[in-house]
Amino acid sequence: MQEYPIKRGLTKDLEQRVFTELRNCFGIEPEKSGSTYRIRFGALKKLEATIGAGGKTLRVDTESDISASDEVIIDTNKRFRKFLDAATGFSTKERVKRAKSVEGE
Repeated sequence: MQEYPIKRGLTKDLEQRVFTELRNCFGIEPEKSGSTYRIRFGALKKLEATIGAGGKTLRVDTESDISASDEVIIDTNKRFRKFLDAATGFSTKERVKRAKSVEGE
């Protein structure tokens, strides 16, 4: 499970944004269970997105389908990164930089 910080100012409508971006990026309707949204798509047997404590983080738990073809894996990864960019407000580069700064503390 990974936990991603949400960009300041984007926490207000986080739950709605997570739902909307899962639908936009993956093209399927996510299942909702409590505060968790769940999908299955391409090389992902499972993707669960949950709003973290205080609504300032997004927790994402994934399970990969190792039998997926390379094309499916590449497409799924591209969609997943696009989802994280939109949901957190941080680009991939910014998320990596933030994760490295937290590790160094």
